[in-house]
Amino acid sequence: MRKLWLIFFRLPVLIWRRIVCFGRISCPNSESALGITTLFWRTIPMTDAFTDLRRTPLYDLHVSLQARIVPFAGYEMPVQYPTGILKEHLHVRASAGLFDVSHMGQIVLEGGPDIRAQLEKIMPGDFQEMEPGAIRYSFLLNEQGGVIDDLMVTRPAAPDEQNMVFIVVNAGGRDEDFAIIKSRLPNVKAMMLNDRSLIALQGPQAAKVLARFCDAPDKLKFMQAGKFTISGSLCFISRSGYTGEDGFEISVPNAAVEKIARAFLGEPEVLPIGLGARDSLRLEAGLCLYGHDLETAITPVEANLVWAIGKRRRQEGGFTGAAIVQKQLSEGAKRKRVGIKPEGRALAREHTEIVDNNGVPIGTVTSGGFGPSVDGPVCMGYVETSFAKAGTPVSLIVRGKPLPAKIVSLPFVPHRYFRG
Repeated sequence: MRKLWLIFFRLPVLIWRRIVCFGRISCPNSESALGITTLFWRTIPMTDAFTDLRRTPLYDLHVSLQARIVPFAGYEMPVQYPTGILKEHLHVRASAGLFDVSHMGQIVLEGGPDIRAQLEKIMPGDFQEMEPGAIRYSFLLNEQGGVIDDLMVTRPAAPDEQNMVFIVVNAGGRDEDFAIIKSRLPNVKAMMLNDRSLIALQGPQAAKVLARFCDAPDKLKFMQAGKFTISGSLCFISRSGYTGEDGFEISVPNAAVEKIARAFLGEPEVLPIGLGARDSLRLEAGLCLYGHDLETAITPVEANLVWAIGKRRRQEGGFTGAAIVQKQLSEGAKRKRVGIKPEGRALAREHTEIVDNNGVPIGTVTSGGFGPSVDGPVCMGYVETSFAKAGTPVSLIVRGKPLPAKIVSLPFVPHRYFRG
């Protein structure tokens, strides 16, 4: 039985991975040739293919829409639909797209009136100053200041929920994050909301679409959240996202999510969008992908994310990893995350070496591929701080040859968040 499984399932998966990830054979379609499919497939851990994977409550909907399903962060997820990644990407930039992000972890912490002060012991965010309904981007750090995960923290808007915080964590680390939070805050009640799904409606027409179902677009600005009713179901809606566009992330009861997703997809502006376009959209927006642009050996200072650490927290410290973070803030970090724009059309992938004009290694690409909105290759990576200034010429070693490039300011595409 094991041999049959290897021959009929595992072997074809490995062959396909070899084709699209490493370019050993010609790419089977134009999007792969542009590097879009490759961009996403290189982020997929392929250890056991589809064995022991979970499915989101929208799995059957994805199948009915003829999505290409791939293993991602322990789930069977849609990487693209028949429309294709290139068109999905551009559609989100022009109109509105619906993403299934139910693989991400939704956590509620409940304690006393000092719940946000307690949270500041384990994260560097300025949570005590948050207004009801406000959202903060923050991190779980280790003792060396390295990022265990990046996440979103929300102070609920409801008066009877002020002893609570709502946290959304990345899919790959949801169980580890939950365990760390519980161990570091033993007197706080922590609950993983396994009975709720998460969908994201993103794009310049997202507010127009959502306004047909509830009044959240009239009530919320960027990085604000609240409770609203959609099709008879109570939903927790935040005006946030991972595309650089205006949009909403909507926490929905599992039993209602397919009905609501189909209702959104029934609107003329909306197309289903897979994880492939989600990846290229976030790269153009200069947003980090955990496990690539962020990991346990990278600090928020090195990642150029100091803005996520409030001024009071930088001065006072008092959070896990504060000593290293404060030292880097005062003395400077040895490396910085930067945007990189290659010249020409050749693509530079993750792990591509970055060198100076003398061929001396100065850093590494952490995310790279084709940017449909800019119609060319884009990258992010880490370089020695002395080379981090925008306009600095560098070279990328692609297939053994130096490819001219420049350090550029992020994002590659301007953010279009609604700030009121």
